[in-house]
Amino acid sequence: MSNSLPLRLVLASQSPARRKLLQAAGIEPDVLVSGVDESQVVAERAEDLCLELARLKAQAVSDRLRSTADERTMVLGCDSVLAFDGEILGKPDDAADATRRWERMRGRSGVLHTGHCLIDMAHESRAEAVASTVVHFADVTDAEIAAYVATGEPLAVAGAFTIDGLGGAFLNGIEGDPGTVVGLSLPLLRGLLRDLELSITDLWTKVAPGAQEIGPLG
Repeated sequence: MSNSLPLRLVLASQSPARRKLLQAAGIEPDVLVSGVDESQVVAERAEDLCLELARLKAQAVSDRLRSTADERTMVLGCDSVLAFDGEILGKPDDAADATRRWERMRGRSGVLHTGHCLIDMAHESRAEAVASTVVHFADVTDAEIAAYVATGEPLAVAGAFTIDGLGGAFLNGIEGDPGTVVGLSLPLLRGLLRDLELSITDLWTKVAPGAQEIGPLG
């Protein structure tokens, strides 16, 4: 499954963690923030909500781009939510909300769902799916919760925790792909690319020491 035109991946997300994850996997995306108002979208199931938001983000960015004859542009939208105790949790409203969540979550488990929507602008086609990972939270102390919330990190992420940052120390383990918790599942992305008759290796770039891009791989 090779591609005759150079591939361009546009990430419809301002998340540094998603971009870093792609870069670590040999993919250098362009970033264009969608501007979608997430608060206007509601759904009864976490899986439906994160996929609809991913779809809206990818479409919003795709609508602002133009296809060109010299490259094949792919737009990737992602969104994550935590299903916990019958609720759908996105980013906390404020520090007090983040504290209350951690007081409830500690010693228990939730499911982090990340929706992915990949749009192939050249062929006007798309592939989409949801990745889900069970997260087991540590029985953290009140002092640890207060210190973590004070850093500001949990205020910026779905579920009020990270796996690749300070919050990683407060997780006892996961069941599933850790990338899902970061906000982007590489195995799922590989599958979406295959659905569009592409290979994830088509997106690899050759990177010199210091992460300086020096040309396409192959």
